[in-house]
Amino acid sequence: MIDWSKTEAAVWRRHARGLRPIRRLDKVAWESLHGIGLQKKQISENTERFLAGRPANNVLLWGARGTGKSSLIKALIPKYSGLGLRMIEVDKEDLINLHEIVDSICDEPYRFIIYCDDLSFEAGETTYKPLKSVLEGSLELPPDNVTFYATSNRRHLMPDYMADNLATDLKDGDIHPGEGIEEQVSLADRFGMQLAFYVISQQTYLEMIDKLFPDTKDRSSLHQNAIRFATQKGARNGRTASQFYRQFCPAQ
Repeated sequence: MIDWSKTEAAVWRRHARGLRPIRRLDKVAWESLHGIGLQKKQISENTERFLAGRPANNVLLWGARGTGKSSLIKALIPKYSGLGLRMIEVDKEDLINLHEIVDSICDEPYRFIIYCDDLSFEAGETTYKPLKSVLEGSLELPPDNVTFYATSNRRHLMPDYMADNLATDLKDGDIHPGEGIEEQVSLADRFGMQLAFYVISQQTYLEMIDKLFPDTKDRSSLHQNAIRFATQKGARNGRTASQFYRQFCPAQ
């Protein structure tokens, strides 16, 4: 049994078929997240409603890689753990155990976010079905103290095929999506809040760099090196800015 009064987050371990407290928690500071102000505002408002016992949505953060989706979820723990927030991380492959996890925490006096990172499914996979019923659609309502947050590179969580779009029909002026489209959208629709993350501008990227190197005097050289680093990486985002900092941060 986990003592949630001393544990802010846990992870489901499939071989042990149980929850394990996270010993070395990656605590991301809320103030360290830049360029995603609107997403921060929306997810904080939703989380605060959930913590207050008011109606709140399950949240899907989707979009370009390295744009801060996972970091934003992690930053919720230090920001709200003092208000009773707890988090459980579950891998996609372990979603078949979702009902067991929910049953084990439904009577706890804390508010739980079940978190799945990089959530997506390929054609023929069925592990998303327990997730659909927990989010919405089962005879049993989910507990009031549990909600689900996920990140994904795919808006609909499933692959989009041209054949699915070709199956869309038009009858009397109304569009009737094919079964493949309906299946794709039905899962994503269960997330009442969907936050999009896009590739950032060069200006925003350099603002992130400036925040990471507040004491660097030669800004021009710093920016040139940061742009060159992003070009070599082929990605301009928050993750690239953090990697640039780890490689070139000044010695303490």
